[in-house]
Amino acid sequence: MADNDTALTQLEGKNPIAEALAAGRSINRVYLLESAKGRASDLSKLADECQKQGAVISYVNRARLDSMAETQAHQGIIAEIAPYDYQDLDRILEHCESQNIAPFLLLLDHIQDAHNLGSILRIADGAGVHAVVIPKRRAVPLNAAVAKASAGAVEHVPICRVNNLTDTILALKKQGFWIFGTDAAATLHYKEADYGGPIAIVIGSEGEGIAQKIKGHCDFLVSIPLHGKVNSLNAAVASGIIVFEAASGRNQS
Repeated sequence: MADNDTALTQLEGKNPIAEALAAGRSINRVYLLESAKGRASDLSKLADECQKQGAVISYVNRARLDSMAETQAHQGIIAEIAPYDYQDLDRILEHCESQNIAPFLLLLDHIQDAHNLGSILRIADGAGVHAVVIPKRRAVPLNAAVAKASAGAVEHVPICRVNNLTDTILALKKQGFWIFGTDAAATLHYKEADYGGPIAIVIGSEGEGIAQKIKGHCDFLVSIPLHGKVNSLNAAVASGIIVFEAASGRNQS
């Protein structure tokens, strides 16, 4: 079920490019601030490392970098890089089974904000999630903004892209997974849920939450009690609260 795009993608800033380099991604070209040429700095050192792995270095002025940038923090370096290598979910599950590990998955229902997706990937990495599953359609692409917000986690968390999230959930249920969804109206407190065994936690989109059809396939719906004036949390914050609670419970079991 692995799926790869063919066009080059763009990374911006020292940390995302360094993480991609460490992960073995193929870097095609690096655009570097011309004032860094010939100077001993972290920026020039990173460019040298990219060049050693075959990247072409182009020195450009700040105006050119600013015009190319998709984020507001290119830090004087932009790289054209091979597209992200999506992972095969079945292979990840087979590996977990071979290691006698109960899989812990995070399913994202149409997350379309790059900063939310990047933050969720960072959360998934920190919590030990085995894979993040996203749908092919109506999901933000893995672009420079996602990589920046993830603080490099995009290079380390297996990401699987599937044709249909509902079909994936039904297949996981047949394999013994418990599916958890979030719902503000749910009566089950997120701290009272049992997150042991093979589980998948579904996080809904920023505006609409989990689609009703997908919500209907969840075994448990959990809520995060709120006590302030604002009656909702963004996707990344809700994900962090529930995912780390689940991770904590699993580590104690």
